Amino acid sequence: MTNKKPAKTGNSASPQTNRAQKSRPQNNRAQNSRTLNNRAQSNHTQKSNAAASGSSLMPLLLVVIFLAGLIGAAQQHMLPYGIAGMYLTLSLLTFIAYAIDKSAAKRGKWRTKESTLHLLALMGGWPGALFAQNVLRHKSVKASFRNVFWLTVVANLAVLGYGIKTGAVDMFI
Repeated sequence: MTNKKPAKTGNSASPQTNRAQKSRPQNNRAQNSRTLNNRAQSNHTQKSNAAASGSSLMPLLLVVIFLAGLIGAAQQHMLPYGIAGMYLTLSLLTFIAYAIDKSAAKRGKWRTKESTLHLLALMGGWPGALFAQNVLRHKSVKASFRNVFWLTVVANLAVLGYGIKTGAVDMFI
C-alpha cells in the first residue's frame, strides 16, 4: 500500500486556508466594530468627565449665591458697593475672555494664555470663569487647569475674608 498525497496546484487551497480567507472580512469587521466602540466609549468618557467636572447646576448655583450675597451685603452696608461692582465687572470680563478663547480654539487661532485666565479668576473674576466653564463647556475637563482654577478661587475668597475681617475693604468706600 502506498500513501498518495494529492498533487498541489496553485489554484487549490486547503480547507484551513479557505476558512482563514473567509474569516478575514469578519475579523476586519470585528476590528472596525471594536474601534468604533472604543471611540464611542472615549467620547462617552469625555462627556461624563465634563459632566463630573462642572456641567451640573451646583457650580452655577454657587456663582448665583455668591454674587447675590455680595450685592445683599453691599445693600446692607456690610460691604462697599465697589467690591460687589468689582466682582461683577471682573466676572463679566472673565466670561468674555473664556468665550474669546473658546472661539479661537474652535477656529484654530491664537489662544488666550491659561495664566491670563487664572489671573482674571484670582483678581475676582472666578464667578464668571465658573459660569463660562459650565455654559460654554470650555476649560472644564483639563484637570491641571481646574486644580489651579480652584486654588485661585480659594485664594481670592481668603483675601476677601481677610479684607472683611480686618476692615481693609472699607478703603473702597
